Amino acid sequence: MTFPYKWQVVAMLWWIAFFNYADRQAIFSVFPLLEKEMHLSPVELGLLGSSFAWTYGLAAPLAGNIIDRIRRKSAILGGLHIWSVICMATALSRNFRHLLFFRAAEGLGETFYFPASMSLVSDYHGKATRSRAMGFHQTSVYIGTIAGGFFAGLIGQHYGWRWSFVVFGGLGIVLGFFLQRFLVEPERGAADRAEGLVREIRMPLAEFLRIIWGTPTALLLMGAFLCSNFVAVVLLSWMPKFLYDKFHLSLAMAGFTATIYVQLASMCGSPLGGWMADRLRARTPGGRIFVQALGLFCGAPFVALCGQTQSAAWLIVALAAWGLFKGIYDANIFASVFDVIRPEARGTAAGFMNMVGWLGGGGTAPLVIGYISQQSSLSFAISLAAVVYVAGGLLLVTAAAVFAHKDAAL
Repeated sequence: MTFPYKWQVVAMLWWIAFFNYADRQAIFSVFPLLEKEMHLSPVELGLLGSSFAWTYGLAAPLAGNIIDRIRRKSAILGGLHIWSVICMATALSRNFRHLLFFRAAEGLGETFYFPASMSLVSDYHGKATRSRAMGFHQTSVYIGTIAGGFFAGLIGQHYGWRWSFVVFGGLGIVLGFFLQRFLVEPERGAADRAEGLVREIRMPLAEFLRIIWGTPTALLLMGAFLCSNFVAVVLLSWMPKFLYDKFHLSLAMAGFTATIYVQLASMCGSPLGGWMADRLRARTPGGRIFVQALGLFCGAPFVALCGQTQSAAWLIVALAAWGLFKGIYDANIFASVFDVIRPEARGTAAGFMNMVGWLGGGGTAPLVIGYISQQSSLSFAISLAAVVYVAGGLLLVTAAAVFAHKDAAL
């Protein structure tokens, strides 16, 4: 049986996103080795996570704007090669400044991927299958995070932390050359043109900014993404060290445990969230957003439990439940905003989403949690992140109930 090409595209992008997240997750599993070798403080470890997010977020609007003007295939594969080379170069680090530089540089390479890939997927998949396509693609994030967390810890445990970056970066370069032949650039706006929705091909940045400012749904979705990304980065950056210190797991098992339950549960939640959103979107313009709000509200108690429980068994339950609801939210991150943004500006919109989410959320989370843990405890700092999830859920309910109907009709 041969799958339609539009689903083959999602499968190819799946592997690229796999390495996108494996590369960025790898460093968190070797935090204890870096802490010991370079005598790093919790704040310095937090800065390693934040430096990636700051560069990723700052460059995201420019990357998104560029994506709307060039071949997305070139941006996707070129970005894969660039961040893979930088990942390998991280192994050359000899002190904290070197690590900080390479982490920031990797963020610059990776920032082009999601605006380009989500824009490309939206041209192969119209409203009827868009959430499911993006939900399936999202599962690569979870598997990549598991692989980065476990294998970086395992390789670091046996061969030293530098080899983790060499292996992941090298495999990414090989993948890029392989996919060059098979990935095809679609006509921009193809899926929406078939539905009679495309009005023009390119949009000036000034016009885009006016549209965003006049689209409350998009602004609220960006605010909710900031909140969601804050919580996600808290757990993904600090959970391996939390398990290593509190439950005395090995590096490999700490990295594995911190990712496997969350990510496998998210793999179930993401397709489910995509299916729910496609069904509910057919009934109401705010359907996808209501599904996202459900994910954040239901996930908040389990985020709090992750930091407070003294039981390894309950920690696993909390991680799995949080992951399930995280997946329900994640499946619709870009599909929801694409409901209120025209096709010719979707790359730029995705770039702005990433800027807000990674500067305001991912960029602050590792550093804030590092500081709070230094003043109090890592357990308390992790639990406190649940409040941020609730705030994001409130923003989403407001968007879906008050603004989505009007903004989706524009």
